[in-house]
This record gives sequence, structure tokens and C-alpha cells, in this order.
Amino acid sequence: MRATNSKSVFDNRRRKFVSRAGATAAMLTLAPGFRLVDLAIARSEDEPVSDKVRWGMLVDTTKCAQGCTDCVDACIREFGLEGMERPKTDAQYIRKLDLKDKTTGKTYSLPMLCQHCETAPCVDVCPTGASFRRSDGIVLVDKHICIGCRYCMMACPYKARSFVHENLTNQLPEAPRGKGTVESCNFCVHRVDRDREPACVEACTQAGHDALLFGDMNNPGSALSKKLRELPIRQIRADLGLNTGVRYHGV
Repeated sequence: MRATNSKSVFDNRRRKFVSRAGATAAMLTLAPGFRLVDLAIARSEDEPVSDKVRWGMLVDTTKCAQGCTDCVDACIREFGLEGMERPKTDAQYIRKLDLKDKTTGKTYSLPMLCQHCETAPCVDVCPTGASFRRSDGIVLVDKHICIGCRYCMMACPYKARSFVHENLTNQLPEAPRGKGTVESCNFCVHRVDRDREPACVEACTQAGHDALLFGDMNNPGSALSKKLRELPIRQIRADLGLNTGVRYHGV
């Protein structure tokens, strides 16, 4: 009897499923005139997404004040998350954590969001390909083919993803969401693709805190790359070897 390669069988089934889901997605829209795939695939006709860029963020916890929620509030406004029926923490793409070092007693306040990993666990476990990493490092969810299985939520070591349980109204054209799908921080890709900073970074800067810095990690001349070289930084759960796009200073 001929042996069957179970991995090959799974891969074939997955490819067929994705193919069928993709055909269905072509007919779907999350908001009038917009498709999430269209927003995510390319920056512009004359400047396509490329792996020459690796978008990333530095969080300076020495400048992040306890009790400040400017970054969280800006994110909620940007994605229309106000008035959710769930607890606020379930609906946030970015949340503030207050931590205490048990040995020194020192406290830290830091934003936690999708870490935009190079080897993203959420992408690895997604059965449909709805979770994917763009060539410039931004991790996204294609809600047209997300089946709501929530495997990605279980795989994420940062608890950075949430599930949409509610019926949604007043959708924002540039930030479409969908009931029965998973969502998370996407670095405000709709802003980044128009040469703007993520909403959280902009709000933190305008408030004068300067605790968040966004930029191209692959560009040695960028302000972000310079800070990454100058300051002692760390990745949260560096032991997992995910090569995160979000780095922290001061923890």
C-alpha cells in the first residue's frame, strides 16, 4: 500500500480552500467602494510595497506615562471602536499595560499591540491565508476570507487580536471591519500607505510625550534605525525568535 504524506494532503486542501475563498472574496465588500485587499496590497501605482522597507516602531517606556491613554484613544477614534458592547480591552488594537519588576519594585507603563513579527505565529496557523504578512513587514487580516476560527488569537503570544461579535454600523471606508472576523493593529496601513504615521504615534507626539517612534527599520538613516542603534532595546518574548517589528526601550 502506498503511504500518504499527510502534510501534502493538508497543503493541497488548504490551497483549494483558499482558491475557492478568493473567488468568493472578489464579490464581497466591507464598505461601499472599498475592499480590504485593495487597501493592503500596494502603496501606490508608482511606489509598490517592497521588502526594501521594514516598517517598525520603538516604544520608549521611559517617556510613557502611567495613566496616559492618548495612544489608545487615538486608535479607538481612527478605527471607529467607540461604543463597543464588549469590554473596552477586547475591542482595542492597542492597550496600556502597567508592569512591576518583582525584584526591584520598579514599575513600567507600556503600550502593547500587534508586534508585526517577521515569522508571525498568526500567519502560520491560519487555515485560509486570511492572516498574512505584507512584504514591508505589516501583518494584516483579509476579512473577506477570514472564517472566524480564531486559531490566530490562540497562537498570538501577545494577546493582540480580538474577535468581532457585534453587528457593526457606521463603518469607516478606510478601516473596514466585519462581524465574525478577527482584527488587530495593522500599523494604520491606510495612513502609512499615504506617507502618514500611525494614529497612536501622531497622538503621542502631539501630546509632547514622544514615547512612540515609527519608521523604516531597513533604512540605516531613518530616525527609528538610529534610535535602535543608540539605545538599549529589547523584544518582548525575544526567546520565541519572532523578530518583531515593535521594539521596547526601558524595560
